[in-house]
Amino acid sequence: MKYSTKVSDAVHILAFIQLNPTGSLSSDSIAESIRTNPGCVRQLMSALRRAGLLSSVKGRPSPSLAKAPSAITLLDIYKAVEGDKPLLHLDTHTNPECGVGIYIQLSLRDYFDQVQRTAEDEMQRITLKDILDGYQEKAFRSGRKAF
Repeated sequence: MKYSTKVSDAVHILAFIQLNPTGSLSSDSIAESIRTNPGCVRQLMSALRRAGLLSSVKGRPSPSLAKAPSAITLLDIYKAVEGDKPLLHLDTHTNPECGVGIYIQLSLRDYFDQVQRTAEDEMQRITLKDILDGYQEKAFRSGRKAF
């Protein structure tokens, strides 16, 4: 079972752009930092642009944040790259002849919906600025050059 790293990679892209304004901001450079391919970076950047979180000009490797980091929430980023995809997924392939197979999924749905609402409420409180501040703190504590 593969899990999505789109949100993590999208945050990485936004942080890379914010923290490295004078360096190379090509999809190749960003992809090297994430250890993925440039096509994946371009897809994520396109989703971030459509959501109004990123500004860029086609053909020029000079993207920038469309909003201040304090105005971009983790929920904004999640919605931009995952849409309405839930965090938790029900197994839709259980045996319909089995009472457990049918009713456990119906019971779980209510709890999964509750978890989703709680997670989204918390993600709405976390900003890109919070994440960048945490990055700076961890980089400072490590004694390593952050950028």
